[in-house]
Amino acid sequence: MPQGSSDDAVAYTRRGIGFFFGYTMSFQPFVPTTSASQTSLLPELSSEQSLGSQAWLLKGYALPHAGAIFEAVAHTLAGSPLRKMPTARGWMSVAQSNCGDYGWVSDRTGYRYATADPLTGTPWPAMPPELYQLAVNAAQHAGFGGFDPQACLINYYEPGSRMGLHQDRDEADLQAPIVSVSLGLPAVFQFGGLRRTDPVQNVGLEHGDVLVWGGADRLRFHGVMTVKSASSPLAHAHRLNLTFRRVT
Repeated sequence: MPQGSSDDAVAYTRRGIGFFFGYTMSFQPFVPTTSASQTSLLPELSSEQSLGSQAWLLKGYALPHAGAIFEAVAHTLAGSPLRKMPTARGWMSVAQSNCGDYGWVSDRTGYRYATADPLTGTPWPAMPPELYQLAVNAAQHAGFGGFDPQACLINYYEPGSRMGLHQDRDEADLQAPIVSVSLGLPAVFQFGGLRRTDPVQNVGLEHGDVLVWGGADRLRFHGVMTVKSASSPLAHAHRLNLTFRRVT
């Protein structure tokens, strides 16, 4: 990254994201969902698909705000850049960063949440309001009112990257929802049961889709199959996934 001001860093990161995803940055504000009568904020082009008693796929939910999301991510990555984290068995295949009060981290000793970025030694960047409001609105639309996310894990998938089946168990409240936003390349989300050996449902995810699951479905195993390269030179080159969680 070139040396200079924080504005220079944001511009550099923005150009990188714009190049990889082929997007022109533009803002479309998020409107807070304050009552049940306002859950019609879901864009007309989107639809809902039930994946379980408390699990939903919201097709196209984030699509109208993709430009603002990329811009917010660019600001975050200027302060805490993407990196591939070590694990007990090797390295993550997905590059990651975080924003919010907490960040999910991995090293040779295991997985955990931390208030500071181990790469920079400073607190994670604050969660941009655009991202926070997207997560709150999506959770409420899926029946989880009052969601207050404290962590946003940023996952950056290159073609060939994948995420193995796992449960999210590092949070204090294992009923609170997980909100997962997909942008860029399509992917196949694997949604299993409460045991690793349970049958897995393969769910196609496209640019702008949002997954929400919690409650009875909160501890279901899930993962992402190997992301494939774009079939068209005009398509997105990578996949960006934002995963929001309540930690404490």
